[in-house]
Amino acid sequence: MKRVAVSLLVFLAATSLSRAEDIDQLPVTATFVVSGGFWEGGVDGAPGAKAGDTASASANGRGYYKLVAIRQPDRTARVYLQMIAAEESGPRLVESVELEEFTAIKPYVTGIQPESTSGVSGTPGFMATVYLRTDPTRDPVEEWTVLIDELGDIRVERASN
Repeated sequence: MKRVAVSLLVFLAATSLSRAEDIDQLPVTATFVVSGGFWEGGVDGAPGAKAGDTASASANGRGYYKLVAIRQPDRTARVYLQMIAAEESGPRLVESVELEEFTAIKPYVTGIQPESTSGVSGTPGFMATVYLRTDPTRDPVEEWTVLIDELGDIRVERASN
């Protein structure tokens, strides 16, 4: 019994080490990462993809989106939208696009929240809210919406309540 317990402990430690290596690859400057929504069918769902762009995704592809805030040396953030293919061998980055609407205002991102935490929706697309300040010493926090429709068109705009 003692030998089994030791073997289990060694197995769990080895499993933990492999997971730690994965998380160690995430840059420390990534302050917020949110994934959700879904795309399918290839280039039509790829952010910024053009017809005939075979590098964006396979014709029968399916995957999800990630929205990532990366902190810069001046404490502002750059916000990136990624398209991730969900393949049998694991996730694969298809495309990564910097959202210029955020770059233009040099935001101090304070949070990112997906539209829903209930899982994959019934229709393709993605929506998330980015919370930010354009001056770190002033309130209130602004809310911006990132929306990808079923055709893969991206809209970034200040939220209207």
